[in-house]
Amino acid sequence: MQTTRSYRYYDLMMAAFVTVLVCSNLIGPAKISQIDVPVLGTLTFGAGLLFFPISFIFGDILTEVYGYSRSRKVIWAGFAGLAFASFMAWMIVALPAAPFWHNQEAYEVAFGSAWRVSLASLVAFAAGEFVNSYIMAKMKVMTAGRWLWMRTIGSTIFGEGVDSALFYPLAFYGSGVIPDDKLPLVMLAQFVAKVGVEVVFTPVTYKVVAWLKRAENEDYYDRHTDFNPFALKTDT
Repeated sequence: MQTTRSYRYYDLMMAAFVTVLVCSNLIGPAKISQIDVPVLGTLTFGAGLLFFPISFIFGDILTEVYGYSRSRKVIWAGFAGLAFASFMAWMIVALPAAPFWHNQEAYEVAFGSAWRVSLASLVAFAAGEFVNSYIMAKMKVMTAGRWLWMRTIGSTIFGEGVDSALFYPLAFYGSGVIPDDKLPLVMLAQFVAKVGVEVVFTPVTYKVVAWLKRAENEDYYDRHTDFNPFALKTDT
């Protein structure tokens, strides 16, 4: 009879992933930042852009060390956490404010994302993360575990590409918030920025992966994995 392995840091990695995901989606989007960058000029972006790509870095680390099926469990945990946070924000914003409380408008700006944006975020996140994990797992087997940098960046290009391609049209097409003819430019800018974060964090990813592999005595290869994103079984 096979028993499922237990790991020292897997649950901690799951908690960190869900925390980054929920915070980057709940706190970041309400603020639009603008900075001047040499050569590139003035950049305007949603503040959550700085932190959301970290969830893909966690996805790379989880798949590289623990395998796709355990990463799948973490992705669904993140999906559930993000869905609950979105529902909670909608519910609290919708509650009638007390007559003496005068911050309802500011609260709506910070946490009152439209249902369309929240739904688009959920769909894009799940699709992007599963593509990222799938590509990461397949590339690891194909390269026999070599060239980690190529696998992390390559999987992120596909994962973030799917995320951006789904989120912006689902959330904003025809809404008037972003002109339809500007959506491709916004999508491209966000995609490049998110992949850029992955590239910048590559040295950190290397160190965390090496440390986790030693600490967990694990370096999983998905040679016989069921890649169905809805499967519940975790490989032993």
